[in-house]
Amino acid sequence: MARLAAGSSPVDRPAEPDRPTVRGESPLTHPPAARSWFERRGGLWPDLRVAVVPWGVARLLVGVAYVVAIVVADELTPGDRPYHLRQGLFAWDGTFYRDITNSGYGGLEEEALRFFPLVPLLARAVAVPLLGARELALVVVSNGAALVAGVLLVRLARRETGDDRLAERAAWLLALLPPALVLVLGYAESVLLALTIGAFLALRGQRWWVAAALGLAAGLCRPVGVALVLPAAVEAARGLSGLPWREWVARAAAVLAPVAGLASYLAWVGAEFGDWRLPMRLQETEELRGGYANPLTRAWDSLAGLFGDERFGDGLHAPWIVLYLALVVVLLWRWPLAYGLYAGAMLVVALAAEDIGSFERYGLSAFPLLLALASAVPRGRAEAVVLAGTAGGLVGFSTLALLGTFVP
Repeated sequence: MARLAAGSSPVDRPAEPDRPTVRGESPLTHPPAARSWFERRGGLWPDLRVAVVPWGVARLLVGVAYVVAIVVADELTPGDRPYHLRQGLFAWDGTFYRDITNSGYGGLEEEALRFFPLVPLLARAVAVPLLGARELALVVVSNGAALVAGVLLVRLARRETGDDRLAERAAWLLALLPPALVLVLGYAESVLLALTIGAFLALRGQRWWVAAALGLAAGLCRPVGVALVLPAAVEAARGLSGLPWREWVARAAAVLAPVAGLASYLAWVGAEFGDWRLPMRLQETEELRGGYANPLTRAWDSLAGLFGDERFGDGLHAPWIVLYLALVVVLLWRWPLAYGLYAGAMLVVALAAEDIGSFERYGLSAFPLLLALASAVPRGRAEAVVLAGTAGGLVGFSTLALLGTFVP
């Protein structure tokens, strides 16, 4: 199949019959039925209609996992439910985001500085119309952003491929992949996904100032948000000759904004706590990611562990490593360069640590992997099997995470 045109801007043009599509897929699975008023007027309604169903199903499945975890815990340890199960929607890192939202950084242990401020700030803003219910606001922000991410992913997939079925499949994968538990909990991943997918839409449509605003926010959301520099640089470098200086400034802003977002938080930490590197140092402690490691060596160690003493420890990450790396190859082969570079950079960051306990979650944040997987799964029985498997995996993964036996 011909690769998607790397220099094209499909965001601003309608799908055409000869538009590049992913191998084995037609631009439209079914001829369009009579359109509603909302569809005729455009907007996000068609994309929302596709994304909302898997979003709702995912939350139902996590609810099932919560009930299963309670039953298992009460059977095995009556009267002593695990800590993470008692935390509910604020399990694991959600506890830190909840406490920062409630108290800010000043009243918490130094470890809280690892968590960037955008999501707690958004939760505080949303809490105003919720009569100050900050914990509820954090759940609303996380789950609302997950729906927004699904809507934007559908739109991006449609505009890059013209394939409605592929776009729908991508939305289901975003919602049902096992690590998508974090899109239900009070984590920052859903906000980061919404920002980065939106940034890709803006970059591919050459809306540089929109991309800059979203990139700035991504840098304030999580440190890996700075990886948006790579796709921004790729897209901004196209057709530079003969552009007016205002266009150069706009493109430069889109490239530098994620760095500015990251730097602004680190500068605040330096001013308040005397060490701007503190969030990174805390992340590198032995209890968390540990020191830096060679990503290739780390991947090989995990693969070797699958067949050794670590088959139920570090080796459990090996299938995900293989899957994600294969999907990066698919991206570099079939998709514009920006997608493969961004996903590859995210995986390098995830593997460049002694402890890769949350590797699956990092892969979920690298959303182009979802597009690659959606393009690789054929429709029909195979598609049904994959989605059923991911749904079961989400329930199992969520149950283990809530029982405290697997780090999400």
